[in-house]
Amino acid sequence: MIEKDFVTEGLKRTRIDEYLEKELDRAGYGGMEIQVTPLGTMVVVYAERPGMVIGRGGKTVRAITSNLKNNYELENPQVEVKEVDVPELNPKIMAHKISAMLQRGMHFRRVAYSTLRRIMGAGAQGVEVTISGKIRGSRSACAKFTDGYIKRCGEPFTKYVKEGFATVQLKPGVLGIYVRIMPPNVTLPDKVDIIQPKVEEPVTEVTEAPVEEVTEETVEILEEITEETADEAAEVPAEEPDKKADLKTEVTKTKKAAEKKAEKVTKAALEKAEKVTEKVEEAEKKAADVVETAEEKAEEVKEAVEEKVEEVKEKATKAKSKTTKTKKAAEKKAKEVEDKASDAAEAAQEKAEEVKEAVEEKVEEVKEKATKAKSKATKTKKAAEKKAKEVEEKASEKVEEVKEKASKAKAKTTKTKKAAKKEDEEEEEKASKAKSKTSKTKKAAKKEDEEEEEKASPEEKASKTE
Repeated sequence: MIEKDFVTEGLKRTRIDEYLEKELDRAGYGGMEIQVTPLGTMVVVYAERPGMVIGRGGKTVRAITSNLKNNYELENPQVEVKEVDVPELNPKIMAHKISAMLQRGMHFRRVAYSTLRRIMGAGAQGVEVTISGKIRGSRSACAKFTDGYIKRCGEPFTKYVKEGFATVQLKPGVLGIYVRIMPPNVTLPDKVDIIQPKVEEPVTEVTEAPVEEVTEETVEILEEITEETADEAAEVPAEEPDKKADLKTEVTKTKKAAEKKAEKVTKAALEKAEKVTEKVEEAEKKAADVVETAEEKAEEVKEAVEEKVEEVKEKATKAKSKTTKTKKAAEKKAKEVEDKASDAAEAAQEKAEEVKEAVEEKVEEVKEKATKAKSKATKTKKAAEKKAKEVEEKASEKVEEVKEKASKAKAKTTKTKKAAKKEDEEEEEKASKAKSKTSKTKKAAKKEDEEEEEKASPEEKASKTE
């Protein structure tokens, strides 16, 4: 079945991923890819510190390839290590960093908000961090921290949103950490780009130049007209006064016409100047907006730098704390005090409500336990009294039985002693009888020998003597 093949391949991938995550935890493991080629299987490992993955002289890489070949049945595996360009956009790396910070003793809210700032500062569109487990007390809880825009379902979630998971073993229990990141430069299907109309700015430049030229030409024309009229008036003789009056009227008319033209030109120039000033003001507003955005970005950069400085300071304090144990304790206490102060300032109301609820629940539990303990105590007292009586009765019975057994044992011992004496006496008698029998048999044997010797012939006696 094809479905079984898919399931087996998926299981193999998950097993390999878990093995690499355990082996390369300190190197900042960020995921892996398996590519099947005709020459073999290419395993691409993404890590924050590739030097630790390779090891001295490629020792760790060789060990990983041998384990993949022998334990996971990969044909001719070839491991390739790649460095993660932006670790803040890798959810697995960030989940392991959160677990490390929690293991050091930092508060979960501070850790979550600092990671949110780091990920959003790297350019992510949205982040979601969930920490579940015994966070606040004996009861398990789940805390979610989100920032930006992130998809939660559908094809965009499965296609674009990256997810990472890690666990931490603390004194109260195990905590689970989920990190979901929506990377930058992701075009969603519901995004619409509105094309704005183009504003032709060069028109203003074309209109500005002729304004100055028109004004200069009009001034020159007016000056020429006034000079010509004055010359004509000077050239006219004194005998022709009517002509002088006509010329004066013409000069006044021309002056008026020139003044009207000058007024129109000045009005047009003023209107164009006002338009130019409006455009200049708009440009100044745009420049001010750009300056404001630049200042905001500069403030953001300053905040990021301050955060990094704080991180560097924390690392320096930790490095100094390694010198003496007393300094470690003092620094830990100071950090705990700072964390508690910041957390108290952030979530005082939440804690108060939680404390009230917990106190009420504990009071109820204590009351129930007290009632149960009282009932148990009475029951145990009664049972103890009964058991004591039973034990006393059994002890008295046993004492009597022991006394009876002792008396019986004494009687038996006396009987056995008497029987032993009788047996000894009987044995002595038997021994004496046996001795007398043996002496009698010896005497009888001697007598028989003597009789046989006497009965023997003289020849046998002579032979014996010879």
